[in-house]
Amino acid sequence: MRGRWLAGLLLAAPAAPAWPAITLEQVLSAPFPSGLVAARDAARVAWVVDDHGVRNVWLADAPGFNARQVTRYTDAGVPIAGLKLTPDGATLVYARGTEQNEAGEVADARSPTQAPKQQVWASPATGGEPRLLGDMGCPEEGCEDIQISPDSASVVWVGRGELWLARLSGSVAAQPLAYVRGRSADPRWSPDGRQVAFVSERDGHSLIAVYSSGGEALRYLAPSVDRDTAPRWSPDGRCVAFIRRPAERKGLPLIPLRPAPWAIWVADLGGAGARELWRSGLQPDDSFPDLTAESSFLFTEGRIVFASERDGRNHLYSIPAAGGEPIRLTPGDFDVEDVAPGASGSDVLYSSNQGDVERRHLWRVAAAGGPPRPLTRGDTIEWSPVETRQGHVLCLGSTATSPATPYRVTPEGREALSGAAAQAFPSGELLVPQNVTFRSEDGLEIHGQLFVPRGHARPGPALVFMHGGPVRQMLPGFHYMEYYHNAYAMNQYLASRGFVVLAVNYRLGIMYGRAFRQPENAAWRGSSEYRDIVAAARYLGALPSVDKTRLGLWGGSYGGLLTALGLARNSDLFAAGVDFHGVHDWSTFLPRWENAAGAPDAAAAAKLAFESSPSASVDQWTSPVLLIHGDDDRNVPFSQTSELVSRLREHNVKFEELVFPDEIHEFLLWQTWVKAYAATAEFLERMLHPGQDPPRP
Repeated sequence: MRGRWLAGLLLAAPAAPAWPAITLEQVLSAPFPSGLVAARDAARVAWVVDDHGVRNVWLADAPGFNARQVTRYTDAGVPIAGLKLTPDGATLVYARGTEQNEAGEVADARSPTQAPKQQVWASPATGGEPRLLGDMGCPEEGCEDIQISPDSASVVWVGRGELWLARLSGSVAAQPLAYVRGRSADPRWSPDGRQVAFVSERDGHSLIAVYSSGGEALRYLAPSVDRDTAPRWSPDGRCVAFIRRPAERKGLPLIPLRPAPWAIWVADLGGAGARELWRSGLQPDDSFPDLTAESSFLFTEGRIVFASERDGRNHLYSIPAAGGEPIRLTPGDFDVEDVAPGASGSDVLYSSNQGDVERRHLWRVAAAGGPPRPLTRGDTIEWSPVETRQGHVLCLGSTATSPATPYRVTPEGREALSGAAAQAFPSGELLVPQNVTFRSEDGLEIHGQLFVPRGHARPGPALVFMHGGPVRQMLPGFHYMEYYHNAYAMNQYLASRGFVVLAVNYRLGIMYGRAFRQPENAAWRGSSEYRDIVAAARYLGALPSVDKTRLGLWGGSYGGLLTALGLARNSDLFAAGVDFHGVHDWSTFLPRWENAAGAPDAAAAAKLAFESSPSASVDQWTSPVLLIHGDDDRNVPFSQTSELVSRLREHNVKFEELVFPDEIHEFLLWQTWVKAYAATAEFLERMLHPGQDPPRP
């Protein structure tokens, strides 16, 4: 009797889900390439590869462009950034180690007993032992700016607010380039290698300075009370173009959004002085295009290329360096992202979502104008274009089921570099997500990617995924940023575990125009973007494949904020969530982000910021949450999570936590990603029960 009863019980229970043969380690196994660069005079390219947390430099040469590893580091968790090839292609230069935090500490998630350093290294392109050029210690994310002299003999970089000069041979120890008041940034060699233009940041303003080899004094170009940045030499070395923005006024209201006008100046070093070449308008769309302003600011033969959103989209323009009216190089209903000079010096390579709003493809356009020419197209994704002097165009790229890898662009499209692609990657087990759109409650069209598990036969749990940034866009394929390359892989894994997943490109994100990216009442000014998350949940709940009582959400950074906001405001809608290093109290950030001195609405702004935060609604929060954070996070302070935990405890909210000592925002160790994502999947499975009926109360 007992045996028959047990057999009957087993037969009556829901069948165990038949998961595809895919593991979390497999979908996170692909080496991630970044930092693709080309030598000026040699048919050679190089890039950084992160393979299970171990970073090394790879390169490839024409004509075959077979990929090969150059450096042989084995220590995991040490990033490589600022990669450059000398003009002759003989030497690689790069920084190892993270930037410093406010306490002057370099991060190391391995928790070593000796203090780590951020240092500049040079390595022969043919292999051999790298040689140390000097310490760096730059102060913020993405600050590893190493510039190589035109003769391939010297390098200059920014470290601890100073400019440092070193010989590539290592024969002379690195030393300060010159004594300069304030903090120095963005060094640029003149074409003849005899001068360096750079930014000198002062109290409330910044100047463009020029150092001349052997000179006794610095030269400042058209000094003013304003903020000058982005020095760019003309090809003949006679002029320097730069960007000028008005000095910040104190005492202005904080809550209203204001236009941010700007101008382009050109200084003639031959004695003709400096002049304003172009000035933006005063409307919101005329504002400084912070997405690509400096990366797209190029001095080509006789013309200056720049970005502007004056028509509501991020487009490229060019203007004669001698003066005149600008022309738009990239007309259309799309946005430009990556920008690089063409090898000829008279054209520009760029990536955009022209004709394919959810992806990136590569284009070429003449700086003097003319119709842009597509270089890639189709269901693929491409970014980071470079061109060798011999006319070889290379890039990084991916698809929905194949991870990022270097490609050579051909007349037929693109071909992967031999030896660079991931080995034994489970592409055949991955889904091609569906591009979907839906409307938020205020009528705004929202885009996303929908992952529906194979063989999904009955309503099951679903997840809303929200990217960080918020100036990001998730794609229907592996992403061009490593953080979101991993997140895309995680969404694939969650779908393989039985979850329907919707990755939402909510307002504040990029590639849908400036009005979408700069909406009213968003972020700390009212969190209007949260409407898009509710709309995503409603969209999922209406699908026949979704059980709307088992909706969850997850995300990191800004996505963590929106996860916490969803649970705090709508535990009736969201049954569980996983919050990676999210912002939980906007009001604590205002002193860091806004010039509040004398602001007449400072108190109102602080109140609005708090009310726009998850912490303000903890008394409504009932759904369980998993909180994940590294305690050396330099983007979102760890205190944002510890203070939220205190509030959750006060209101008896069920939470779980996973803390990684000495980890930063973008985890340095591969095993940290695996542990964090494994905990995420386990928590969501335990709370939302994919592959089976939900438990009865």
